[in-house]
Amino acid sequence: MKSQTIVLNVNDENQIVTVRAADTLLFTLRNKLGLTGAKPGCLNGDCGACTVNVDGWPMKSCLMFAIEAVGKRVTTIEGLKDSPIQRAFVENFAFQCGYCTPGFIMNCHSLIEQHPNADDKTIKEWLESNICRCTGYAEIEKALKSVLKGK
Repeated sequence: MKSQTIVLNVNDENQIVTVRAADTLLFTLRNKLGLTGAKPGCLNGDCGACTVNVDGWPMKSCLMFAIEAVGKRVTTIEGLKDSPIQRAFVENFAFQCGYCTPGFIMNCHSLIEQHPNADDKTIKEWLESNICRCTGYAEIEKALKSVLKGK
């Protein structure tokens, strides 16, 4: 399969990378750019472990081709740099094994940006897009609400 060189804006830096047309954004972030925060889970869009932000919205990077991200702003967990939601996850013990945590944090970060006055229904809908096998969602919801109240 033929490769092409593209420019991706990842964490506010332009990255030149050579990809195949079939390379997912997840594969490119992890294997070409060394950004391993987005995790491979189900690889079919169900679990949310690979969630990143694309132009401020959560995107399951296993479902997006890298070439689709050209001209868009991609933010990974590595690009948040001690954000309020990251601190809230720690303060509220909103993780156990941590594998799904980056995806949840990215999803929550997008929710805070897109819906700073989110109600319980909106929060529940957004949290349904990610799966955690280790913990209940109560601590995650508590962490999210603590940041929303602070806005």
